Amino acid sequence: MQEAAEATKRQRSGRRHREASDVTGQAVPQLPWQQPKLTVAPMHIISDDQVEAIHRASLDVLKEIGMDFLLPEARDLLRRAGADVDPNSERVRFDPALIEELIKTAPERFTLHARNPERNIEMGGNSIVFSCISSPPNASDMDRGRRIGNTEDYCNLLKLAQYFNTIHMVGGYPVEPVDMHPSVRHLDALRAQIVLCDKVGHAYSLGKERIVDGMEIWRLGRGVSHEQFASEPSMVSIINTSSPLRLDSPMLGGILEMSAKGQAICITPFTLAGAMAPVTLAGAIVEQNAEALAGIAMTQIVRKGAPVIYGAFTSNVDMKSGAPAFGTPEYMKTAIIGGQLARRYKLPYRTSNTCAANTVDAQAAYESVFSLWGAVMGGGNLIKHAAGWMEGGLVASFEKFILDVDLLQMVTEFLKPVISGDAELALDAMREVGPGGHFFGAQHTQERYRTAFYSPILSDWRNHQSWVEAGSPDAAQKANRVFKQALADYVPPPIDPGILEEVDAFVERRKREGGAPTDF
Repeated sequence: MQEAAEATKRQRSGRRHREASDVTGQAVPQLPWQQPKLTVAPMHIISDDQVEAIHRASLDVLKEIGMDFLLPEARDLLRRAGADVDPNSERVRFDPALIEELIKTAPERFTLHARNPERNIEMGGNSIVFSCISSPPNASDMDRGRRIGNTEDYCNLLKLAQYFNTIHMVGGYPVEPVDMHPSVRHLDALRAQIVLCDKVGHAYSLGKERIVDGMEIWRLGRGVSHEQFASEPSMVSIINTSSPLRLDSPMLGGILEMSAKGQAICITPFTLAGAMAPVTLAGAIVEQNAEALAGIAMTQIVRKGAPVIYGAFTSNVDMKSGAPAFGTPEYMKTAIIGGQLARRYKLPYRTSNTCAANTVDAQAAYESVFSLWGAVMGGGNLIKHAAGWMEGGLVASFEKFILDVDLLQMVTEFLKPVISGDAELALDAMREVGPGGHFFGAQHTQERYRTAFYSPILSDWRNHQSWVEAGSPDAAQKANRVFKQALADYVPPPIDPGILEEVDAFVERRKREGGAPTDF
């Protein structure tokens, strides 16, 4: 019991853990819980005039071509709001003035409330949220290889998301637990999130029943009233458009239910240039922007001021095979331009850390570094798939999870100010050492030697001989040891027994009722 209490204390401590390493059987070194801020100006690679050109072209698309809304209730709301709804089809066209008026009511920033109030996060402005991998059908590690998603891997990835402070929320199932029946999967999966994590969560918009159940589970998990839940966003649902220019019924149902209850919606077109979007990046971004604006407008028709995030997920495909490509120069460009557009609309911005690599190798590292750099320097507020993404999103890799955690901590450290006071200028240290000395023993160094620099989880700074004597471990082998150590050190966050009892009672009742339909 004492060891468990100490582990919990370590996880919640404001100190850095630099005293242990993955090979000692002790806690994995990591940064304390914190929400990083973009402390530099976000990048821009197109001019303000070009941003406006994309904006105007997007409005032209919505006015002249329109967008299909497959849910009748959504079309009724759009018609009453003044959109031009074709009575003989599912097509909806928008007057540009209507779109511009509607998106003005969306909040520029808001707070997402976690089960543990210490894990609340800010969305928007210069705040950054890292969310782990979500929705892949497969999991992998070096010991058991590639396999279909299952409950054990699902729960273990949730534990890693809870354990590592640099992961701020669970943005969906970190792997699809295929062994859970589809009709009740959302009930058991979300209960597991409540029990294994105390961070901000997510529910999928896969039909009315699932999203309504998801909101109730998160409300019960927080132990708050319906009124407080509606006034304090506690969860996010990602709404992917069915590009090109279509929103399907389950996604629209998620907007209607979530926005009505004040929960956060992230509108994310998945536009691959050359496949479901024009082959030019500018054309693909115009389509992305048109779809995003239509979805954002829908949230504000449901409830003015409903929290919404501008999402972008535009990349290219391999024109020889048609396979999605990530971590490319094109992806970096679109990630940065997406941020420029989101700031033009004064909305929080979602982007992603991605790669197309099939194993934890140099390709996985450099594609993720490029993706992450574009996402962060583009002004991303919610960075999805920040840890664990492999094979273009088809696999959640345990070793890749650790590699990405290391990258996220490096980014967090990079964004910290260089000078926070006169002590950083180190004049006293230079006076003490003087010419020709060294600073290892200086008081200024001794006061800071544990926290002076970031200590990477996976980097190896031993000389070649000592590295060989240690077995010549590579990054993937070290990551394998680290994720196992983290799982061994994991301690479930505390939960009020009364709250858990209510969650369990709701889950069991909905199971008896049959859960959710599977024929949508």
